[in-house]
Amino acid sequence: MPAMDDRALIRSVADRLEALAARTTPGDWRVTGLLASRPEVIAHRENGGTEHVAEARERTASWIAALSPAVAGPLVTMLRIAGGSDPLEPAAVDLARELAARLP
Repeated sequence: MPAMDDRALIRSVADRLEALAARTTPGDWRVTGLLASRPEVIAHRENGGTEHVAEARERTASWIAALSPAVAGPLVTMLRIAGGSDPLEPAAVDLARELAARLP
């Protein structure tokens, strides 16, 4: 697969983030308690250690709530604006690359 140029990458990530947010439970997420069931999510650390994110709920719940689907709209807009700028903002390219590696 040929490499995408940075503008195409930013547009692609904005589209994928928007689609992911549309498939996710909408609303203003807030930490209000814990459920007995949980997804299998593992945090991989730089030192090689791992931790089940569900076991770290107290530390991760605020992160999840902060990056709820409500953030997607402004983030998508920012990426699209940055993708049309000349020259491209290096931080926007870095963000798009990180998201591209993680988005479905």
